[in-house]
Amino acid sequence: MTATPDQAAAFLDLAGLEDFPARYNIAPTQPILMVTAGPQRARGSNLPDRRPMLVRWGLIPTWVKDTREFPLLFNARSEGAAEKASFKAAMRHRRALVPASGFYEWRQTGGKKGQPYWIRPRHGGLVAFAGLIETYAEPGGSEMDTGAILTINANADIAHIHDRMPVVIDPRDFARWLDCRTLEPRDVADLLRPAQLGFFEAIPVSDLVNKVANIGPETQERGEIGPEPEKAKRQKPGTDHSQMTLF
Repeated sequence: MTATPDQAAAFLDLAGLEDFPARYNIAPTQPILMVTAGPQRARGSNLPDRRPMLVRWGLIPTWVKDTREFPLLFNARSEGAAEKASFKAAMRHRRALVPASGFYEWRQTGGKKGQPYWIRPRHGGLVAFAGLIETYAEPGGSEMDTGAILTINANADIAHIHDRMPVVIDPRDFARWLDCRTLEPRDVADLLRPAQLGFFEAIPVSDLVNKVANIGPETQERGEIGPEPEKAKRQKPGTDHSQMTLF
C-alpha cells in the first residue's frame, strides 16, 4: 500500500484518512486498511457513508476458543464463502474493501516458492480487493478486528504464476459490495469474478520480498526471472493448495 492518504481517500470516496506511511511488504497478522459501510451518511455530506478501519490480516471467527490451534485465515475462497462456517456471517454482515497498490505472488516450483512477482494495476493507481471482517472477542474481554481477502480462480494473466488471485471490486460496484443492509451474498455473487484480462501486469522481483523485515521500495525493483518450474503433480479432486500466498 504505497498510495498517499489523500489518494486512498479519493479512490474510496472517504471524507479523509489519517496520515500513514507507505508500506511495501505487508504480511499476514499485520494491520491492513479495510473499508466498510458506515452507520449512516454524515449530515450535509455528498460522500457515501464509508468507514476506514485498521484490521489484523487473518480472520478469526467469533466461535473460535483457542486461536493458537486455529489456522491463519488470511484468504477465503469466494466460491464457498457464503456457506462456510468461518466466513458466512461476515459475507452476510461485514463485507469490506481492501485498498492496495498491488500484491506479491510466487510461481510455484515443485511445491515450493519459486520466482516472486509484484503484480500491480497495469495503468497504476489503486485496486480494491473484496474483503471480509470479523470482530473477535478474546477471552480476557478485549476485541480485535480481523479480516481476510476473497480469492478466485486466476485469469490468464496470472495463471502461469498461480492458480488463484484476489477478487477485484470495480469502483462502480463499491456501493453494492458494501451494502450489507439490503443486499445478501447471493445479490453480489456476480462480483466474485477474476479481474479483466490486461488489468494487471506481473513484474519479476528479487527474493528480498521473501523476508517480512524487508519493507522498503527495493522489494519492488525488477529482478531476474528464475528457471521455469517443474511440472506440478496433479491434485486430487477436492484438495486445495491454491490460496494466494502474500499481499
